[in-house]
Amino acid sequence: MTPATSPPPTPPAVTVVGIGADGWAGIPVASRDVLRDADVLIGGPRQLDLLPAECAGRRVSWPSPLRPAVPGLLAAHAGRKVAVLASGDPMFYGIGRTLTEVLGDGAIGTDALRILPHPSSVSYACARLGWPVEETEVVTLVGRPPAQLSAALHDGRRLLVLSAGPGTPAEVARLLGEQGFGPTRMRVLEQLGGERERVLSGIAEDWPHPPGDALNVIALVCRRAPDALRLGAVPGLPDDAYESDGQLTKRHVRAATLGALAPEPGELLWDIGGGSGSIAIEWMRAHRSCRAVCVERDPVRAERIGRNADRLGVPALRVVTGPAPEALADLPAPDAVFIGGGLTSPGLLAACWAALPPGGRLVANTVTLESEALLADWYRRHGGELVRLAVSHAVPVGGFTGWRQAMPVTQWAVRKDPGPAGASADPEAFDVLRGGTFEAPAGAGGAPWTAAGPGRGPEGDDDYEALPGDDR
Repeated sequence: MTPATSPPPTPPAVTVVGIGADGWAGIPVASRDVLRDADVLIGGPRQLDLLPAECAGRRVSWPSPLRPAVPGLLAAHAGRKVAVLASGDPMFYGIGRTLTEVLGDGAIGTDALRILPHPSSVSYACARLGWPVEETEVVTLVGRPPAQLSAALHDGRRLLVLSAGPGTPAEVARLLGEQGFGPTRMRVLEQLGGERERVLSGIAEDWPHPPGDALNVIALVCRRAPDALRLGAVPGLPDDAYESDGQLTKRHVRAATLGALAPEPGELLWDIGGGSGSIAIEWMRAHRSCRAVCVERDPVRAERIGRNADRLGVPALRVVTGPAPEALADLPAPDAVFIGGGLTSPGLLAACWAALPPGGRLVANTVTLESEALLADWYRRHGGELVRLAVSHAVPVGGFTGWRQAMPVTQWAVRKDPGPAGASADPEAFDVLRGGTFEAPAGAGGAPWTAAGPGRGPEGDDDYEALPGDDR
């Protein structure tokens, strides 16, 4: 009796194939078989040109913008064998991420999506440089402003920068000089793994090379200039790091405030009454996936916050120009809220409390008796921790030294507990977020507010290791 055999597995609807600068010669046999057998080949023009004539499927270039077009493009070729070309490792800042998000995480390992990786440009670069991959930080500037690199600059740190094109090395060299890292050693590795691979070397402040190949990775060994301001990796940056008109949460109080807010990767902060933006900026510097919205009613200060964010390496900080609570109406729900100004504005504290999900944190700082009384009342009702922060600095007193005390700061920090007490929210507070009205508590000041203005900064976009002309 002949044993029953299982039918061969159905080929996946979409297979993503990694390809390097070495083209067809560097593709493994299994990946070559997929490309030869595909009915449709999708990729950037440069990638499609690397395939030989024996890959006879219909060739389709990615449209721009890419992400909105992906669902329709896949639907147009449903039922056919589709191969998608990706630069290097498709799951490292690559198109694999977008396809996984569009098709759903459940698509991986099923007939819907299969990924066949190639060594990434980072793997090639670390192999050429002798750098351990696990100890090398990577910053992508593909579809990102160069200012994003600033947050990663620390003396002695090794960085790999994924370049957006031939002009990126000169942009990086200029930024390093502006940030006080002019002595940094730069190496530009072009066409890694290909026949035209080469390395260009130099010092950032005297970068000598004209734009070269578009396909490049930049290796940095960071060196801070002796007179440059030192910016650490923890909250409490020097006050001099910020452009300010005096509306700035000072260094020691700022460190205590970030400690109370306790940012975790991926979380979103509302920073209300932004001033100079220091709390939101240092929240985002805590981890590259942390996000923040800074709400500031003064347009001049709002622009200043944007400049501080760019200079300190978090250009993705969203700045909303307008008064709270009205400016909060269309914001995504926060994981944490910091109120640094405007506490006595009618309905502000109630609106922020209503917007917090169970488990969310709220921290509010004040130096006035009126706001302190308001925080004491909320502390009585909701618990948390109420502390007073007092900082003194040593100053000359004649020929001696004495202490000069700054105004003490009262801080309320609280976590919104789950359950009936924590989960229920004041319906009037939700009215504020919908543009309605809210009666101010007795003794609270504040004038009528106007509508919020537009926000600053683009929403998040996908990163790709490949150049814009490849996967985007």
